[in-house]
Amino acid sequence: MSLKLGVPSKGRLMDKTFAWFAKRGIELSRTGSDREYAGRVDGVENMSLVLLSAGEIPRELAAGRINLGVTGTDLVHEKLPLWEQQVEQIAPMGFGQADLILAVPRAWVDVDTLGDLDAAAAAFRATHGHRLRIATKYHRLVREFLTEAGVADYTLVDSQGATEGTVKNETAEAIADITSTGETLRANHLKILSDGMMLRSQATLWRSRVAPCRGADRKSLDELLDRIAL
Repeated sequence: MSLKLGVPSKGRLMDKTFAWFAKRGIELSRTGSDREYAGRVDGVENMSLVLLSAGEIPRELAAGRINLGVTGTDLVHEKLPLWEQQVEQIAPMGFGQADLILAVPRAWVDVDTLGDLDAAAAAFRATHGHRLRIATKYHRLVREFLTEAGVADYTLVDSQGATEGTVKNETAEAIADITSTGETLRANHLKILSDGMMLRSQATLWRSRVAPCRGADRKSLDELLDRIAL
């Protein structure tokens, strides 16, 4: 057995994760071609690298198939309803920052708060005969957020692509999505509700609470934590 560290398998998240560990004396590297999802860890004994999509990592941590993983706060909170029982946050990593927000058309000049949205949703249903649609891929987080805010008369529609474009394409009336700069929202004539911030997210190192970690594995984990100055 060896400790398994899961990191994003491609793109800027992978590159920045590799750089973050390198600064702490731990070298992560991909082995084989870009089509192979295998790698190695140098600098900590008894540890192997597993390359996964960022969206897979929360599930693998919760199942105990990997001991450590790098993925966004938003994905852990969305995919793991009992995340605090399944994983432990080890270290925010300072990159991949994005906010999960609720946005409506900028033309809705009378809708600035969640209370306004609730009223608008009721009026929309009375006028159109169906619920106001909110496009998102964060169904659990959005539903919990709106329930707590007392917003009713809406329905969530799944969007795995360019969520900001759904209002222009008339497949939704509002959106709930992550944004880092807000430029795409502005380009699509959308505005964030003044109280529409749901979650601030960033790339984070997590530890599985259920993966076995004894003997040599425990020693390697302690060494890793020492290396990252925790």
